[in-house]
Amino acid sequence: MNKRVLIVGLGLIGGSVALGIKQQHPDSMIIGYDRSEANLETAKRLFIIDEGCTDWLEAAKDADLLLLATPVEVTKQLLVDLADVSLKDGVIITDVGSTKGSIMKAASALVEKGITFIGGHPMAGSHKSGPASAKAHLFENAFYMLTPFSDTPPHQLEQLKDWLRGTRAKFMTLDADQHDLLTGVVSHFPHIVAASLVRQTKRYAESFEEINDLAAGGFKDITRIASSSPEMWKDITKQNRAHLLTFLDEWMEEMKDVRSWVAQGDDHELYSYYAGAKEYRDALPIQKRGAIRSFYDLYVDILDDVGVLSRVTAILAENQVSITNIRIMEVREDIYGVLRISFQNEDDRQKAKNSLEALQFTTYIAL
Repeated sequence: MNKRVLIVGLGLIGGSVALGIKQQHPDSMIIGYDRSEANLETAKRLFIIDEGCTDWLEAAKDADLLLLATPVEVTKQLLVDLADVSLKDGVIITDVGSTKGSIMKAASALVEKGITFIGGHPMAGSHKSGPASAKAHLFENAFYMLTPFSDTPPHQLEQLKDWLRGTRAKFMTLDADQHDLLTGVVSHFPHIVAASLVRQTKRYAESFEEINDLAAGGFKDITRIASSSPEMWKDITKQNRAHLLTFLDEWMEEMKDVRSWVAQGDDHELYSYYAGAKEYRDALPIQKRGAIRSFYDLYVDILDDVGVLSRVTAILAENQVSITNIRIMEVREDIYGVLRISFQNEDDRQKAKNSLEALQFTTYIAL
């Protein structure tokens, strides 16, 4: 009998995990549920799922794997709802939430009944959303965090990894608090800082309209993550508040030191501050997918000639390279190139670079 997988939530993440599972386990039966009828129909039409259901709790009774691909607050309620359901022996339940502490707490009632729950967090995404944007390779080479309970049987963890192996992600296993601390440092807290930088700039832009033009260059690039979903980041901030409060306190203490060095014009401390940051940043792995979604940009030198932009796009089209964005750079401090082209992944960017350089265009990749 074919194994049955139930995916609750058929957005970008749920749909992409479903495609990855289908790729590795083509004989499995993937059942999908979504509150949006449109998402459910799209997932069926694109063969992301084999069939849909209208009662996910009923479908859960026969599932060998149950994936909750919903926002954290919704997932917590779904776990409560599952507590009264008679589930199949050996079923594994997992999720895709960005924070793990509160989810693991909500899942503890199930674990006490002998049901296996292993928290999950695939650390990749896209500027697009919905099942129509789902891709089997969305998580390829990205980290997929797994947070089992301390007494989770090792063979169950290995079974979940096998279910998810088709995503081609890199699995990292750690406990829930470690997960929330680490993702807080490298993802959640930077979103707060980016939003703060944008808000400060907005205040000055109310008095100096030139700021909007100047901010269109490097400033807009380094604050890209501030364009993320306000609803999602409001929830993440609340769910990881304990760690984020610690980071904010530490940040404010460091800013007091920086303010002192700036006020005193302290050459040694200011140099050490920038040099230490540069040294660590330059030593980070190149072209690896981390906690914050990577941006695959290629900068291209072009002359201001009629038709040159269409020539660049034609070259990429001829070589079957898809782009996600293209922009002429007007403010380019510390950025080489006049044209910035954004791609979905590193393979597309490298293919574009090779295609353009073969025709004598000069290109750059910002490190």
